[in-house]
Amino acid sequence: MFAAKVKSFAKLNLSLNIAGASGGYHLLDSVVTSIDIYDTVCTKPRDDRLINVYMHGLNSETIPPEKNNAVKAGEAFVNAFSTRGADVEIYKDIPMGAGLGGSSADAAGVLNALAKLYKIKDRAKLKELADTLGSDTGYMLSGGFARISGRGERVEPLGACPPLHFLLFLPRTPVSTAECFAEYDKAPDALRADSARMERALREGNFLQIAQNIYNALQAPACRLNDETAQALEAAKAFSPSAAAVTGSGSAVFALFESEELCRWAKSRYKGKLKTRIVKSVAPAAKRAGIKNPFVLGEDEGK
Repeated sequence: MFAAKVKSFAKLNLSLNIAGASGGYHLLDSVVTSIDIYDTVCTKPRDDRLINVYMHGLNSETIPPEKNNAVKAGEAFVNAFSTRGADVEIYKDIPMGAGLGGSSADAAGVLNALAKLYKIKDRAKLKELADTLGSDTGYMLSGGFARISGRGERVEPLGACPPLHFLLFLPRTPVSTAECFAEYDKAPDALRADSARMERALREGNFLQIAQNIYNALQAPACRLNDETAQALEAAKAFSPSAAAVTGSGSAVFALFESEELCRWAKSRYKGKLKTRIVKSVAPAAKRAGIKNPFVLGEDEGK
């Protein structure tokens, strides 16, 4: 029996600009949303200060502990809040190496689960801790629609926005984030999305403007590095969606449609070899914040 269990959701980058570089890191300006694919993080308290993480699914069992952000998150939490340790079980459903934020979701999920387990209420300190663990981790603590900038540490929640529906195309081979940024640096994209315009379109619920501002500066390098990503993008565009793009540094591609029914139509007619999934935007932090809104589709904690 687990003492604390949470869901940690994947994300999509609706717009992603490279806004420069600082201290050896790329600076981002991105509008993101959580989607209803999640990893489940379960915790039990220990009598000592050790963190043991057990991964399940999607070949996650092969991740070395020293490279597992979930382990790093647990150890950082114990040190920061002087709590006991925990045994952590993570059940993966977020594909790895797909640009869906799976590693950051696991780190954020561990922080949220341990905060629930040990009744830690200091969300500001938890956010500071998350920012040391990866560029998306601070955002993943709460998720939902947001604009993130800097190295990802600056998060501006956008509040309730109309639900969006996507068909995901999931290549079998991942894209290395480091290699994708290096490939981008060889030929920076002269085009730029207006993330402020995307933010405004979401706040106003203007679907046409949302679709017109879908953009990812890392899309071209991701496609150059991974033939399956390029194939996925062409497959997505073949169904004439409202928009289609790579998410993050790839390898996953999403097609935006006006309704779940259109997503189902496209999925039923796709005859390629790539795995596809129908997903929608969610607002994971809504329950925690006590928000009541017809656009809120998800919740942050498992029962």
